[in-house]
Amino acid sequence: MTRSDDDSLEPGRGVAGQVRPHPALTGMQQMQALIASGVQPPIGDTMEFALESIEEGRAVFSGNPTSRVYNPIGSVHGGYAAALLDSACGCAVHSLLTETQAYTTLELKVSYLRPMTTETGPVRAEATVIKMGGRAAFAEAKLTDARGTLLATATSTLLVFAR
Repeated sequence: MTRSDDDSLEPGRGVAGQVRPHPALTGMQQMQALIASGVQPPIGDTMEFALESIEEGRAVFSGNPTSRVYNPIGSVHGGYAAALLDSACGCAVHSLLTETQAYTTLELKVSYLRPMTTETGPVRAEATVIKMGGRAAFAEAKLTDARGTLLATATSTLLVFAR
């Protein structure tokens, strides 16, 4: 693995371009550094979505689904919405972590309310933490289009652990 020459707030890059947060920072500081660096995790590059903003207990992702994420029936695959919602829920929780904590998604429940196509245009996933505990966190998210139409919702349970 390589390490960033700058040992400040900027995250380093690991194997296959994986973003690696600086270990001495809180979750909020890591997320702020990610936004400031303009670097996105590889999933964001692959699926063409990005972390737009972060606050304590809140994260917003934006994307513009293209035909590259279509399923065989000619619409955006549900995995695109799930990835956006999961990322938003995870980063909302990440913003509340201490320097010694990490997390992983235990469960994600997505409700798909409307289909997406390339005509849907830009979408936004906004998540908030419902409860942050010492071992588990709970978050909810909604995915909307540019007009504010609700496309999907999600609830997530995340395991919080020492890193």
